[in-house]
Amino acid sequence: MSTLPIYQPRRDAQSFFVQARGLRHHVRAWGPEDAPRLWLVHGWMDVSASWQFVVDCLTREWRVMAPDWRGFGLTDRAPADCYWFPDYLADFEALLRQFEPEGAINLVAHSMGGTIAMTYAGVRPERIRRLVSLEGFGLNATDPADAPGRLAQWLDEIHAGSRLKNYADLDEVAARLRLTNPRLSADKAAWLASHWVAPNEEGRQVLLGDPSHKATNPYLYRVDEANACWSAIQAPVLLVGAEKGTRWEKLRNDPAYRDRLACIADIQEVTLSNAGHMLHHDQPERVAGLIDQFMGR
Repeated sequence: MSTLPIYQPRRDAQSFFVQARGLRHHVRAWGPEDAPRLWLVHGWMDVSASWQFVVDCLTREWRVMAPDWRGFGLTDRAPADCYWFPDYLADFEALLRQFEPEGAINLVAHSMGGTIAMTYAGVRPERIRRLVSLEGFGLNATDPADAPGRLAQWLDEIHAGSRLKNYADLDEVAARLRLTNPRLSADKAAWLASHWVAPNEEGRQVLLGDPSHKATNPYLYRVDEANACWSAIQAPVLLVGAEKGTRWEKLRNDPAYRDRLACIADIQEVTLSNAGHMLHHDQPERVAGLIDQFMGR
């Protein structure tokens, strides 16, 4: 238990566990069941609880649904030692079929989740009403000539194995979170710590994530294929980036990346000041305001 002051949520969350594609998936939910649905999907090395601060700042009444991706949080780990984007797409669709089988959804996604969401919005354009992508810019372009080296690196890493760092207690976890993100307040770090880790057999606190996520992805990111998916997006898209210290600082003025964004028919861009990559932790009020405004358009 943390000895630090802990953030007190304004809205209580519920947890659901459902079977999808051979795995037990965890979905966190807030708000009345009869309210309009809002789906929130987290990024790499994160968990669904990470959205609590934004949920607490939403002014519209929503039924918020936030899954843990496979291998993160309380969702089962994959049976293989590799994670790739098609599985995330299929998992998300399987969850939608259970919780919201018809109609178009309101979707908010962060980082890796944003890359998944942008792809899904092009693959299933009829299923997305509006999309907010927070620091979800896609991946860097790759060269086919990189394939042999990438695959060799992946094989070496699989052979060596990977482990996640463990921590003595929740206070140490909170300190680690604040080291990565100095803007994160102590009370929010303490609250996140309690949802970000679980004790191992020795009583040490270990991140709720599969170490295989740390391995190099053996598959190259093909920009032309991504652009084809982005070109098929029919929903309005709001792309939100941080002003300094993230990829957005460089990408927003990169002509090649401007061409990639031009594939999307209806896109708006917002740059937030005094925020880093974890926008939903640094500026939850502003992020919630953007969501409420954009989704209510």
